[in-house]
Amino acid sequence: MLNTYKTVKISDEVSELIIERSQFLTHTKRVTSEEEAQAFIQEIKKKHKTANHNCSAYMIGEHNQIQKANDDGEPTGTAGVPMLEVLKKRDVKDTAVVVTRYFGGVKLGAGGLIRAYSKATSEGLNEIGVVERTLMQVMTTVVDYTWLGKLENELRQSPYDVKSIDYLDLVHVHTFVPTTEMESFTEWMTELTNGQGEIRTGETVYHEKLLPKV
Repeated sequence: MLNTYKTVKISDEVSELIIERSQFLTHTKRVTSEEEAQAFIQEIKKKHKTANHNCSAYMIGEHNQIQKANDDGEPTGTAGVPMLEVLKKRDVKDTAVVVTRYFGGVKLGAGGLIRAYSKATSEGLNEIGVVERTLMQVMTTVVDYTWLGKLENELRQSPYDVKSIDYLDLVHVHTFVPTTEMESFTEWMTELTNGQGEIRTGETVYHEKLLPKV
């Protein structure tokens, strides 16, 4: 498992771009297999079966070992490959993109098509959002309710994100902690609670943070 990588946010956002009266709709999805990517492409093609083109590209795997591009009737190399190049440049893994084009009557030429499909893909990624996924340890701090206010305040000012809080007989505060900082986090929590908190190690999961638009 990669410690950190980028991919797209899970969302149904669709971006629209109009160039010389042609409409470009960008559909983006996080996928984990080639079968899932192909199913997504077919779904978009079925939804937009009256469109002139449904061009696609996807990049899958920890080392981007699966890469495919399809021009779907546009001149060779003017749609799918430029779309794939954007995915590679932005380094978004496990991502499939379909750009649907409704022709507006004005031919763009090879250069114009490359720019159009590249821009549509880039704007599609910005619309749906790119996230950084980092492998984290969920650490649970179990304390009496009298410590809750102090813990919440300190965590808000810290680099650690709170996953959730369970209000049981005692309070269970679940926090995302980088695997390299488990020991220092435990020491910090112990000091904050004067040794009255019980710190437990939970599951290892990916934590996502939305990255700024490019």
